[in-house]
Amino acid sequence: MPTKTYSGYVAIVGRPNVGKSTLINALVGEKISITTPKPQTTRHRILGVLTQGPRQAVLVDTPGLQQDTKRAIHRLMTRTVHQALADADVIVLVVEAGRLEKQDEFLIRLASESGMPLVLVVNKIDRVTPRERLLPYLQRLGEAGDFTAIVPVSAKSGENLPELARCILDAVPAGPRLFPEGMRTDRDQAFRVVEIIREKLMLRLHQEVPYGISVELEHMRPVGQGWLLHAVVWVERDAHKAIVVGRGGRVMKDVGGAARAELSRLLGGPVHLELWVKVRKHWADSERTLRQMGLDVT
Repeated sequence: MPTKTYSGYVAIVGRPNVGKSTLINALVGEKISITTPKPQTTRHRILGVLTQGPRQAVLVDTPGLQQDTKRAIHRLMTRTVHQALADADVIVLVVEAGRLEKQDEFLIRLASESGMPLVLVVNKIDRVTPRERLLPYLQRLGEAGDFTAIVPVSAKSGENLPELARCILDAVPAGPRLFPEGMRTDRDQAFRVVEIIREKLMLRLHQEVPYGISVELEHMRPVGQGWLLHAVVWVERDAHKAIVVGRGGRVMKDVGGAARAELSRLLGGPVHLELWVKVRKHWADSERTLRQMGLDVT
């Protein structure tokens, strides 16, 4: 008799910078989504596949829900969150240990209205000392919504992640596997190359500049045992170009070096990476331009 299987889409939602991408990477066991300390790092709908025995959860990484939707790129990210919620079989809502903001409460109400199983993840518990301080906070959370489970974790250290994985996998409905065993993400190498370069830029730059940056891969081909990559870094203003390039090209040299090191591990060979910085004014305000640059704004 065939083994009964279970699978479903699991939307990972939360306000910006609560650690959603770090959590998915830790659950999947591979870096599939870039992470930085800055909000708005995640712009795309990225899938991570968690398979254990007959159960499979397709984890959907989403951008932090945006309060300001005046700009096209913020509207894009907001639509991505709402679409992930609409398509989900299970919702995992991530909050930061010790904090419960209005945006968290809004997301709890929004997720509760879906009628789907709702798992609440309290992330960054490694930052709370003594640990007993969490008890009244967890009690308050329990009163804020009807949760299938409330799981305190540290995505950074891995604490309690096996319990969270069990809760998620137990909540997915019966159904055939959506992805083959061993597959970790739906994103191809070209996408991951672009995201790694953007991650290194965001880590190197400060203030508002990272949010006015996009990366476009123009050329990628194998050369001998390695790879040749050409990419353009798009910025919105001439002043930003000078900042991104840096005095004497210092910033781009640092970004290129950090990106090459990680890309060599991803692609399994030496990488020759060439980066250019160009200005495309108001790209983040134009849905047409966002489409041209590979962001889904439908």
